[in-house]
Amino acid sequence: MLDRKRTPARTRDTRLLPGEAADIALGVGLATAKDHRAVRTLGSLSEVGAWEVLFAVSAATWAVGAARGDARLAATGRHMLGAGLLASLTKTTLKRLVHRTRPNVLMEEKTYARGWLGPNDGPWQSFPSGHAAVSVAVARAVARACPEAGGAVQAGAGLIVVAQVLRGAHYPADVAVGALIGLAAEAAVNRVAGPATDGPRPPAPSR
Repeated sequence: MLDRKRTPARTRDTRLLPGEAADIALGVGLATAKDHRAVRTLGSLSEVGAWEVLFAVSAATWAVGAARGDARLAATGRHMLGAGLLASLTKTTLKRLVHRTRPNVLMEEKTYARGWLGPNDGPWQSFPSGHAAVSVAVARAVARACPEAGGAVQAGAGLIVVAQVLRGAHYPADVAVGALIGLAAEAAVNRVAGPATDGPRPPAPSR
C-alpha cells in the first residue's frame, strides 16, 4: 500500500497500475535527499546525458573521424548519433502519449497524475526518462565499437540513470523503461547499419 503521507492529493487516474504504488513510494524515498549539495552536484553532472550534449558529442566524433580519415571513428560517431536519435524519438513519442508527474512535483506540491496524453510540459513528462534512453543508447554504441572503453562509458551512463531518481526527476520505472529504450534503439541501428567495428584506422604517424 502507498504510504498515506506519500499518497497523491490529486490523480488523473485513481486506479494505480500493478506495482505503481511501490514505484511511487520507492521513487519518493530515494529522492528524499534531492536538495542535498552532493545530489545537486550529481544531478548537474548528469546533464552530460542530455540529448543536446550527446548529439553534439556524437556528431563531433563522426566529423573528427571523417576529417582524420579514420573510417572506424567516423562509423562509431554515426552509430552513436543514429542510436541516440532513435532513442530520443521513441522517448519523445511516449512522453506525448503518456503523462506522469515527476517525483519532485509530488513531493513539493502533493500532486500526482498519470494517464493518456496530457500537458506537453516538463513537470508532467516523467515517463520515460530521456536521459536514461539517450545516454544508454550512445554508451552502448560506444561499447560495441570500442570494447576497451565499454566499461567506463556504460558505468557513466549508469550514474546518469541513477542520478535521475536521486534528484527526484524520475521514478525507478521511468529510468528502467528509458534504459530499455536505449538498448533497443542501439540494437536496431546496429542491425540496420551494421557494427561500427570495421574499417581501417589511419596509419600511425612515423617517428
